[in-house]
Amino acid sequence: MSAWRDERNQRALARLEKALPKIFPRPVLTRALSRPFIPPMPRLAIDGYWRAHPLRAERLARALAAKSGAPVGWTWRLGDSGELPTTFRAPPAPFREDAFAPGPGVCCVCGQGVYRFGWHVDLWDAGPNSKASWHAACVVAWQLWSAPSDFAPLLKRVQAHRCAATGKRLRKSAEVDHRVPLYRVWREHRESGWPRLLAYWGVPNLQVINRDAHATKCADEASERRGVGVANSLTPIEVGSIRHRSPHTAKSGKPDFAWGGDGGRATSSVNVCCTTPNPPPQGEGRRLSPGLGSKSR
Repeated sequence: MSAWRDERNQRALARLEKALPKIFPRPVLTRALSRPFIPPMPRLAIDGYWRAHPLRAERLARALAAKSGAPVGWTWRLGDSGELPTTFRAPPAPFREDAFAPGPGVCCVCGQGVYRFGWHVDLWDAGPNSKASWHAACVVAWQLWSAPSDFAPLLKRVQAHRCAATGKRLRKSAEVDHRVPLYRVWREHRESGWPRLLAYWGVPNLQVINRDAHATKCADEASERRGVGVANSLTPIEVGSIRHRSPHTAKSGKPDFAWGGDGGRATSSVNVCCTTPNPPPQGEGRRLSPGLGSKSR
């Protein structure tokens, strides 16, 4: 197998040196030559470099987007058509809409020119590549924004394998989460500038937390979206001598009632002021509706 790999790398190196221009990014070339399998073409070397450094690619994509700015008249919208995202979970991309498409040679993610080999800087003075519409770095950044769970091992290393919510060691079942949930981004930060919006899908808003902490956070967010706070739904209520503990805390899944002064575990009480109804007239107490099971006389 080693002899086969050496022969394969010799052929790949010969193709790479033949296609390699005089000017080429040194970090990319250094990594390509150190791989167990040398990429045979410069474009493959650049793609492999950004796939190996997705956090670096994500920061670069946001920096290029900030350099471009949002197109005039663009607003973040949702729709059922093919050009508009159907959910707020998709990162906003104005240059992917037909009305703001910049045309060939410009990246549809960040709005900057795409040059030779998908590079973001024109090192060769050849102008934009009219056959390209994605930077090699923006491809990896878009993958991270759209499916951050695929980059969980890398994000765990960034956090030193510690849960961002509890500080405990991350388990194998740990999950990637957005610190600020995306539904809040849609509700509260929709009017923010477009390059700033991308940070909510990027590394600044990503964290890895253990599954139990993630479940608790999701439950809190679901209660918030319903308009009912978790603290109110879990707090027992005391009314007079009746203490009611929310059914959400009952282990059996049924409402849990406790009667008497010491029957329930109340952490807060609500004082209810009510007036005592007047007693019914004499003889009215026996007049019950037939629907209540009484015998009419």
